[in-house]
Amino acid sequence: MIRLEKSDNRVAIVYLDNPPLNVLTLNMTEQIIQLFDEIESDNDIRAVIITGAGEKAFCAGADIHEFAAVRNDVTEKKLRKENEAFLKIERISKPVIAAIDGIALGGGCEMALACDIRIMAKNVKIGLPEIRLGVFPGTGGLYRLPAIIGISRAMEMMYTGESITAEEAERIGLVNHVTEEKQALTFSKKLAEKIAQQPKLSLAAIKAGVRKSIEITQEEAIQYNLKLSDAVFKSADCEEGVNAFFEKRRPQFH
Repeated sequence: MIRLEKSDNRVAIVYLDNPPLNVLTLNMTEQIIQLFDEIESDNDIRAVIITGAGEKAFCAGADIHEFAAVRNDVTEKKLRKENEAFLKIERISKPVIAAIDGIALGGGCEMALACDIRIMAKNVKIGLPEIRLGVFPGTGGLYRLPAIIGISRAMEMMYTGESITAEEAERIGLVNHVTEEKQALTFSKKLAEKIAQQPKLSLAAIKAGVRKSIEITQEEAIQYNLKLSDAVFKSADCEEGVNAFFEKRRPQFH
């Protein structure tokens, strides 16, 4: 149900493949955890794309049919594992792009929020409809969405449970780019290939530094930034980048 495709350009595509709506099952959650551990240790992968297989959905949320089996202890049987899976996506050292060519609802939206960049086709919608089931976003939506679009807009989305269009999502900063219909993955591949050409250590430092700075004070962020800088500026890729600049050529990062 989770399918990995690797390209020659150091880009990996993770397909959520549970037709027709790619709903997230308990088994798929475990697969995401395992797969992102593998991707982290794979030196041939420099950037990652997550997308939905088929034409209808990125991911329409959790599999409601499994609720009965976990309702007596939903925190331990379901939500804790989902949070672990999405943290794997968020904390992997490699840039992650969500290519949203179909609807992204509930857990699907929350998975996209855990990605670094979101690309969305103009004909699809995104939202957190959990309140209509008498619950609320339990896999990161409560804190990731406000961090991305602001508290008031995030609360309105979660209070109403209404989905928004791609154009509105771009306007409020929820997605980076809106593409033509069914072109989000194509756009994401081009962007991922551009990112994958950059030096690995610098990419990891940018991701770690940005993520960490949200959680700590400004002074702590400065000290953490200096620690990252010390490692990056001593790297071979940094030496190559500086040499290439003065030699007026394209750098060959390793």
